[in-house]
Amino acid sequence: MLKISDKTNLLEQSSPIAEGNGAPNYFREIFSYREVPKVPFDGHSQATAMPGDIWMTDTTFRDGQQSVEPYSVKQIVDIFTLLSRLSGEQGRVRQTEFFVYGKKNIEAIERCRALGFRFPEITTWIRADKKDLEPVKRLGIAETGILTSVSDYQIYKKLGLNRERAMAKYEAVVGQAMEYGIVPRCHLEDVTRADFEGFVLPFVERMERLSQKTGVSVKYRICDTLGFGVPYQGASLPRSVIGIATALRSCGVHSERMEWHGHNDFYKAVANASTAWLYGISAVNCSLFGRGERTGNIPLEGMAMEYASLKGDLGGMNTAVITEIADYYKREIGYDIPQNTPFVGEHFNMTRAGIHADGLMKDEELYNIFDTGTLLNKPPQVQIGANSGAAGIAYYINTRYGLSGERCVQKSDALVIALKDWVAEQFASGRQTLMTDSELEEKISLLTGVKKGEER
Repeated sequence: MLKISDKTNLLEQSSPIAEGNGAPNYFREIFSYREVPKVPFDGHSQATAMPGDIWMTDTTFRDGQQSVEPYSVKQIVDIFTLLSRLSGEQGRVRQTEFFVYGKKNIEAIERCRALGFRFPEITTWIRADKKDLEPVKRLGIAETGILTSVSDYQIYKKLGLNRERAMAKYEAVVGQAMEYGIVPRCHLEDVTRADFEGFVLPFVERMERLSQKTGVSVKYRICDTLGFGVPYQGASLPRSVIGIATALRSCGVHSERMEWHGHNDFYKAVANASTAWLYGISAVNCSLFGRGERTGNIPLEGMAMEYASLKGDLGGMNTAVITEIADYYKREIGYDIPQNTPFVGEHFNMTRAGIHADGLMKDEELYNIFDTGTLLNKPPQVQIGANSGAAGIAYYINTRYGLSGERCVQKSDALVIALKDWVAEQFASGRQTLMTDSELEEKISLLTGVKKGEER
């Protein structure tokens, strides 16, 4: 039996998972198929500190568009609306941040606020400059991120300051935000190359004293700017995600005031973000499809699935909206998501191998990660190529034409055999590309005399 532990906030299993009596062991508590597969813990080996409440924040409109064509105001409003639908009433996508530079960004903020959605809450991002606080104050924004670079690379090489001057500059802006009644969120830029003993912890302690003095709690976005963070047990600072979370908690920073922001330069964005959750950081900052600077950010849709894996449910999210968002990007923005991108690529749950298609015909969970038809409104698919075979052809026809029950074609049916032979001829004649839907539908129409959409 799996349940959330009162001590660790993790899914734990009370006993080994077994079916017994010689029956097949499908590990149904983990792989229910109708839900995202769960990640149970044994309750003995881990020393995690996952908060009871974890969530995502979004940077699609800030970091997410720094290295791509900027969105129009209408596109921002449309995407914001989709994010709200994905988030659900529990606020799994709790906040999203905007730039406050330029008329377009201000208009986008105002139009999104006018929608009246509870989630995601609109926040902003500014440089560590008091002048940048003015538009935040005018707009009445409750929280803003403030760029507070913490590595010597950034302090000395980029800002041309030393540590003390940098700390004083940051404190002045944070203090001004507090005077305005704005919650400051310090972005600890380049934290995975920073001196923790020499700068990061002294800076956090200074901010905590300021919080106690003013009664306004500072938040911290922990920025793995170049993706140097690692999730490994025993790794040392400054690269250790576990070490960073532990160090900040030792300064008295509560989980709900910490947020992990990672990049994917070393393919560790999702692993590091999940580790941040497991070791005491409540929020993970993401962007849709991981779009962002260089190799990109943590993909929001990936962390939605990580949430479900760790917590055992969707937390109120409507994950089918993820497919709507992907369709919107393709249709309205012209962004081509790589076809095999998990959860959102056009072919992420598509098989081309005949033996896999044969498995799908017997039971779709044999080669599908979970019930993608229900959870993402995207049933498993097959694409017809040289190795599809009769099973692939049959599965293609059934799914493409919505055939079920007694109406399903079998791999031994005459139509399937005729189509399989025709496909084989195409590739025997030197064809190199996969068959297209239009080609297959035209041939099926010729073989049956029935067009797609007509009764078969």
